[in-house]
Amino acid sequence: MNQINFEKDQEEILDRTENIKSLADQVKKLRNLEDQVKADEELLKDKKKELERLSGEVIPTLLSEMGISSLKLADGSAVDVKPYYAANISLKNREEAYNWLRSNGLGDIIKNNITVSFGMDEDNKAAEYANLAKGQGYQPTQKLKVEPMTLKALVRERIEKGVEMPMDIFNVFVGNRTKITRKQ
Repeated sequence: MNQINFEKDQEEILDRTENIKSLADQVKKLRNLEDQVKADEELLKDKKKELERLSGEVIPTLLSEMGISSLKLADGSAVDVKPYYAANISLKNREEAYNWLRSNGLGDIIKNNITVSFGMDEDNKAAEYANLAKGQGYQPTQKLKVEPMTLKALVRERIEKGVEMPMDIFNVFVGNRTKITRKQ
């Protein structure tokens, strides 16, 4: 005859209840931490916006009104306002931007890469294609792009020299940035 061990059953139920409570506590902890991280990210985003406003607008304007572009502080650190340039080529403007670069003798900053992709079980085709291309003196892979830092340098150079640069095609932004150099 089977004997029922109520005491052992009770212990197992209590153990499971403890595990469930522990799990629930950890889930609450995780949820609270996720909420805190989200709030911290929002706070950081707001701080970055304020930093951008102070660095790009407030301090450059105040220094400009005072007729100065740099300032040395009593603690040995320095405050400088320098021009800031940004540019990018949107997908919408890509063809027009590349055409403009080429027609103005700047096509060499456009990188032209060619790539060929093969699917699963097409290793033989890929090897044949690579051998064919190599036999003709080519290395297959293609993608047209202008490196962001190269474009930024080109924009800065042309603007500072007073040479034409289509601002809308290249989404050019010109502003000021404040740089604080701290004493070592």
